[in-house]
Amino acid sequence: MKHAMLSDLFVGVVTKRLTLVETITKRSNQHEFQGVRAFRDLLGVDDRKGIPARFIWLSGEQEAITEDGFMSWSNVRKGKPRAAEFHLYYSSNSVTELMQPGDILFLALQKDGTLLAVIVPDGSTVQSQLLWLFGLDHQPELAFQPAKAAELDFAVRYILDELDISPEEPEADLDDLIESFGAHFPTSRKFSEVARNSVTGISVVDDPDAALLAWMDREEQLFRRLERRIVSERIGNGFTSPDGADVDGFIAFSLSVQNRRKARAGLALENHLEATFSAFGIPHSRGAITENKSKPDFLFPGIDAYRDLMFPPTRLTMLGSKSTSKDRWRQVLAEADRIEEKHLATLEPGISPNQTDEMQAKKVRLVIPRELHRTYKPAQQSWLLSLADFVALVRKRESSR
Repeated sequence: MKHAMLSDLFVGVVTKRLTLVETITKRSNQHEFQGVRAFRDLLGVDDRKGIPARFIWLSGEQEAITEDGFMSWSNVRKGKPRAAEFHLYYSSNSVTELMQPGDILFLALQKDGTLLAVIVPDGSTVQSQLLWLFGLDHQPELAFQPAKAAELDFAVRYILDELDISPEEPEADLDDLIESFGAHFPTSRKFSEVARNSVTGISVVDDPDAALLAWMDREEQLFRRLERRIVSERIGNGFTSPDGADVDGFIAFSLSVQNRRKARAGLALENHLEATFSAFGIPHSRGAITENKSKPDFLFPGIDAYRDLMFPPTRLTMLGSKSTSKDRWRQVLAEADRIEEKHLATLEPGISPNQTDEMQAKKVRLVIPRELHRTYKPAQQSWLLSLADFVALVRKRESSR
C-alpha cells in the first residue's frame, strides 16, 4: 500500500525570526513580512494578490489559535529602474496580533497554492517539531527548504495533527472490526483490545516499541472510522427542537466529539502499556492511590510493595503515561513520593532541549518508542529510554528481590 508523503502536501517552507517591524505593535502597523530572498525562492518573482492563507499560533500547553486570511506578494518597485523590492503583506487577525519580536515564523506553500503561516515562540517544543518536520534541523536563517519526501509515519502525522492537517491515507478495510459496535463507542479497554488483536506480524515480547506504535496506529484508524460513522448518523438525524434549530444540542454534541478525541489517546496509551507489562509478566499496579490522593499511572512491583515502608525505595519504579507531555509532565512530580526518579511514557516527538533539560533537573526521565528517538537532538537521544529499555530496567529491579 502506497503511503502519502510530506511532499504531497507542501512545495516548500521558509523559516525566519520575526522583527519588530513585522509584528503588529504600537510602533509598527505595516502588516508585512520582509520580502527576503528566501521568500522569492518560495513564491517566485511574479506579483500574487490575495493568496488564501491560514494563520496558526502554537505555544506550549495552549491550544492552537487558527484564523483564515490572505497574503499578497508584490514587487513595490515594479516598472522602476531600481532593484526589485518585494513585500509580503498579510491580513490582520487574532493570530498576527499575538506575534512578538523574536517569535519564529514557518511559512509553507501548500500544494493547492495556499499558504500556511505558523508562528511559535523561539525555543519551544513546537519549534523543534516543525524544524524536524521540514528538515530544518539546524534552522538556517531565512532559508528556503523544499518539502522532503518523508512518509507520513506516526511522528509526521502527530505534528500535522497539531496543525489541524489531516492528509488522506489509504485505509485497510476495517469495517468488520467495528461492525459489532454499531453507532456507539465501546469502553476504552475493549477498543484497545480489538485494536491489538487486529495487528499481526509483530510480537510485543520481541519488539515492544514497534508493537506499541502499531497498536496506537491501529486504534487511531479504528477510532476515526467509527467516529465518522457515528457523527455522520447524528448529523443525518439533524439538530432540531420544537422551537427550531437545536443550537445547544449541536454545540453539546460537538464538544463531546472533541473531548472524546482528547481523552482517547491518553487512555489508549495506558491500555497498551498495561498489555505490554502483562505480556512480560511484570507485576504492577495501575492507577493506585499514593500520598495526597495522587494516582500514578503505573507502580512497580505494585501498590503493596510501595506501601510497605520496609521495601527498598531503590527497587520501586513509577511510570506516568501522557500521550502528549507538553507542560503536563510536571504533574508526575507530585506522585509517588518514595520514588526519587520518575519515569514518563509519551508519544510526543521532538520535545525541545529546554524542556528535556528541565525534566532532567527535576529527575524525570522520558520513555519513548525507539522509532521516535530520531526526532530528538543527538544529545537528547542518549538520555531517552525506549520502552524495551524501561521493561529491562523494571525486570532487573524485580529479579533482585
